[in-house]
Amino acid sequence: MREVLQFVSGSTRLAFRGGKIYFAWMGFLSLLVLWGATAYIDQIRDGLITTNMRDQVSWAFYIGNFTFLVGVAAAAVLLVIPAYVYNWKPIKEIAIFGELLAVSAIIMCMLFVTVDIGRPERVWHLLPFVGSLNVPSSLLGWDVLVLNLYLVLNIVIVAHFLYTGFHGRPYNRQFVVPLLLFSIPAAIAIHTVTAFVYNGMAARPFWNASILAPRFLASAFCSGPAILLILFQILRRVSTIHIKDEAIQKIAELMAYAMFLNLFLFGAEIFKEYYSSTHHLVHTQYLYSGIHGHDALVPYAWAALVCSVIAFLLFLVPATRRNFVTLNLGCLLIYVGVYIEKGMALVIPGMTPDTLGEIYEYTPTLSEVRIGAAIFAIGFLVFTALCKIAIPIIQGTHVNGEE
Repeated sequence: MREVLQFVSGSTRLAFRGGKIYFAWMGFLSLLVLWGATAYIDQIRDGLITTNMRDQVSWAFYIGNFTFLVGVAAAAVLLVIPAYVYNWKPIKEIAIFGELLAVSAIIMCMLFVTVDIGRPERVWHLLPFVGSLNVPSSLLGWDVLVLNLYLVLNIVIVAHFLYTGFHGRPYNRQFVVPLLLFSIPAAIAIHTVTAFVYNGMAARPFWNASILAPRFLASAFCSGPAILLILFQILRRVSTIHIKDEAIQKIAELMAYAMFLNLFLFGAEIFKEYYSSTHHLVHTQYLYSGIHGHDALVPYAWAALVCSVIAFLLFLVPATRRNFVTLNLGCLLIYVGVYIEKGMALVIPGMTPDTLGEIYEYTPTLSEVRIGAAIFAIGFLVFTALCKIAIPIIQGTHVNGEE
């Protein structure tokens, strides 16, 4: 117990220690949280009418962000496999940052679901032994289980690494390696079950594609690592952590394969929709060309596709993949492409036109954007604080409170 208290107090001191840039960044994020919190107070008081969600479009900006962030959380697998399955040292040295990102992303996922619930005080219905998850009949119940399991799994892994490092001891391989290996199917499960939540709605033909789960996974292995590549470069500049170029290049190479698979599955789905040309094509037409003068999503859909194709070409060519300018450009493009694809371009056309054929043009309100910005700020706060704790412990410069 004494060692645990030392670890907690030492980690707390690390999180609250830093220079002007660190506190300016944390202060900026805190202001975003406050800005969004006031909007959420209004939403709690007035109800979901403060959003632009209506009966026709009852899932929108919040659930789109949730779906995207589930993919970001699952991306830790792209570090775990080469690090602990193939024992590749350059990535093994930085694999923990994938786990830190997974923890932050899952926290954001849960917050987006919370703000999407009109009566968040009833969340206790989802608690095991208190409420009822209606498992195995409810896919939403399964989603709650796998997300919480993945969060706990990553917290235990991160805590073990940092705890043993803090006390100057090697990590227990017999304990942590099986957990890391189990995190691979767990990461696949969180995105697969999320895809099944969409798949299970027979009245929403836009989502009734058997390749939706593979598409989710392929896009996840693009967007999540893209964030990590940017973060690795930032960490190299603002800290003394050593991240090898070969590790960054290997992740970029793996992303190129994932991008190809994502675009291939997208092409297969588009072919099926347009070649069969059933009345269900209307949802895809709404997304890519508009129907009856309603074309609010068309610019976003084509922008996402163009960004994804350009990013794939940049990552496919070794010369542009190794150049950090074009590498970073590709990361930003794939992030934007997948963010739109897994957000507005997935959720909104699935509900437009609705089951009665009515077209409701949805755009998020400023209130929704403020709340979304606050949730992302919370995620960045968590990730930044975890990195501030992890880096000195990993480097061995903070052991048992001594530096």
